[in-house]
Amino acid sequence: MLLFLFLLVLLLCVFPLIPGLWGIVHTAFFSQHLSSSTSNTFSQLIHWPGLSTSIALTLWTAIGSTLLSLLLCFWLLQNHWQTPRWQRLEKTLSPLLALPHVAFAIGFVFLFSPSGWFFRLFDAFGLSLNPNHTLIQDPYGLGLLLVMVIKETPFLLLMSVSVLRTLDTAPLMKIANSLGYSRQQTWRHIILPLWLPKIRLPLYAVLGYGLSVVDVALFIGPTRPATFAMVIWQWLSDPNLEQLPMAAMGALGLFILTLLVLGLFRFLEYLFLTICRQWQYTLSTKTRAFGRYLFPLCWFLPLCTLPILVLWSFTLRWRYPALLPTHYTFRFWEQENQTLLNLVGNSLSIALITTIISVVCVIVCLEFKHRYRWGLPAAIIALPLVIPPLSLLFGIQVSLYALPHQYYELWVIWGHVLYVFPYVYLTLSGSWQSYDLRYDQCASSLGLRPWRVFWSVRLPQLQSALWLAAGVGMSVSLAQYLPTQMLGAGRVSTITTEAVALASGQDPRIVAIYGLLQGILPLVFFIFAMFASRYSARFQHIRT
Repeated sequence: MLLFLFLLVLLLCVFPLIPGLWGIVHTAFFSQHLSSSTSNTFSQLIHWPGLSTSIALTLWTAIGSTLLSLLLCFWLLQNHWQTPRWQRLEKTLSPLLALPHVAFAIGFVFLFSPSGWFFRLFDAFGLSLNPNHTLIQDPYGLGLLLVMVIKETPFLLLMSVSVLRTLDTAPLMKIANSLGYSRQQTWRHIILPLWLPKIRLPLYAVLGYGLSVVDVALFIGPTRPATFAMVIWQWLSDPNLEQLPMAAMGALGLFILTLLVLGLFRFLEYLFLTICRQWQYTLSTKTRAFGRYLFPLCWFLPLCTLPILVLWSFTLRWRYPALLPTHYTFRFWEQENQTLLNLVGNSLSIALITTIISVVCVIVCLEFKHRYRWGLPAAIIALPLVIPPLSLLFGIQVSLYALPHQYYELWVIWGHVLYVFPYVYLTLSGSWQSYDLRYDQCASSLGLRPWRVFWSVRLPQLQSALWLAAGVGMSVSLAQYLPTQMLGAGRVSTITTEAVALASGQDPRIVAIYGLLQGILPLVFFIFAMFASRYSARFQHIRT
């Protein structure tokens, strides 16, 4: 039975990679009825105006945000891991992770646009800023880079928690201190070479998302020219079907570009940790880490976005440069009431079904690996996070056209599972691997069958981690834009798709309402999961 379920998980979560890549190649090279020739399509792609600048912007924002997130993550761990301050810092990770990229991007626009709140604040102090010097759609992509750093650093920190607990850094620190190493030297020369390879897959996921980000780039990314992923998205959205082969060629090019960048990162890691290792044996002078000063930026800006969205959602009139609205109203909430109820219900139903399926699939994979000492490599599980979503989903979308019927809700749920499953696996695998197998051995020695051991012993011990994994799954599913938009063909609407669609020129008060709900829903479920996790752990402690 377990083997059958494992094969079903492979079919559901790994098999889509095959039609995804096949759809790209088929459309790019074999759709001759839409384009004169493959060479002509390739020539149009190469000579597209501003293409080199778009690729350069993509590499700059993706690589820059990934490296800054990695450095900030390491600085924070170096300064605060296993200190009293870390417990307070760890509690702030959940709200930061629960806030979706789109909701944060909408709030970021309201804060840093030329008529945004920070420009109003400077004007109130008598300081005038040039409205051209804004982080919204700036030609250098600085705003996009900043948003990516703020959103991805908490994710790397959360993934590092399970890694460092597996490494058990306390004995390493004691031995290093006895040899005269300072805390900073211990982290740089001893813990860093152990931590970096184990954080490789989450780091690649951050890099892959940065190379193919669309939803955030729609709000704050550069426009003239746009990033490479945005250019491909414009080709895909073009009603002219002759653009489809070039969009497929661009999606394939984005996939190849991602592989090259990932290969570069892997080579630099090998060079840094294996070839050029002199830095590990040379004790540098003590330098002051700035992590404790940089992290407030990661929570201060997200903390400002929700209040500004609340203000805009109840605003009737807010003239520039007033710091607060002059008139308030409930009119826009009442106007969107029925539509919001339908969208929220649709979003929650999709997220709930997706999370249940993903958690069950992860449990099957982990239990299969525990029982048979073999399972899916973590690299294969994380492939949907590394492959550009725009490329993979485009291939799946083309492949689904060959089916006789189009079940759009089913395809959307399938697409959500494809991206929720890796996040749930990364969240749950650490706790599953650290589970003490002696509990199972004691239960088996008392005559319990394997399935009874699983239900009565293992799951109660891991229910705290299961609640957190479910919270992560709900948050990730509620934030999905591209799977819903592409696989649903515009027929499946969620709060996220509507928030992105309205942000392109709708009334800012309506945009604030949708952005606020899109940010609050994952946060509510994440907080509920945290409380359920703590309550279940306390209840289990009382039982034992």
